[in-house]
Amino acid sequence: MTTPEHQPNDPEPTRPPGSAAPRYQDRVYRSPAALVGGVLLLALIGWLGIDAVVTGEGRTPWLALATMLLLVPLVVAYTLRPAVYVNDDRLRVRNPFRVIELPWGQVASLRSGFSNEVFDESGTKYQLWALPVSLRARNKAVRAETRAAAQAARAARAGSGSEGSGAGAGSGARASAGRGGLGPGGVPSGPKRAESDRAMDEMREMHELRQSEEAAQGEVTVRWAYEIAGPAVVGAVLLAVLLGVG
Repeated sequence: MTTPEHQPNDPEPTRPPGSAAPRYQDRVYRSPAALVGGVLLLALIGWLGIDAVVTGEGRTPWLALATMLLLVPLVVAYTLRPAVYVNDDRLRVRNPFRVIELPWGQVASLRSGFSNEVFDESGTKYQLWALPVSLRARNKAVRAETRAAAQAARAARAGSGSEGSGAGAGSGARASAGRGGLGPGGVPSGPKRAESDRAMDEMREMHELRQSEEAAQGEVTVRWAYEIAGPAVVGAVLLAVLLGVG
């Protein structure tokens, strides 16, 4: 599941001279489950690590510090860091160790399978870590849509039974709409979609609208997150040295 939100304070990347400002601030897609899991993991690592540093003897405090230096950046990278930022001009993908910025004019397609991915015009694929595919959520959405369609069919049959019972059938259809996602008259208001699939649909719509605009042109840029990789590498090296000399 993902959560779109507007980020008025998110820093905007450097924009080409003369480009128009976006009509709205970046919309951000993140995984609430990943955020909750990351916070819990960090709390557990901090609790165990600090306890080992304070009460440990010999090499134990140093081993605890090295382990924390290795694990904390990795947990942050894979749980708290992933996000997808969308505005009128570009798609910015923040993955565990990279930030990819794709102007809409450079986006070739957005595809959903066992993972959600974006392809640029050169055919390079970038995975959207912030939008994990949940087959369980997809199956749940399909079942909800099937139930809504069945309720609509029953309401239609009841409404065509007799003219005298038309008002009762209409009220029954409205009651079904409240429970099963049906619109007025017992007609399904729209197909049920998993959260990540709805996010991909919104990005595809934005891509179709903006890919030919002048402000949405430019080059694809990729920046490595050295602030995440650096501490993790230092922690791994330090841990290996401590284990090796022991």
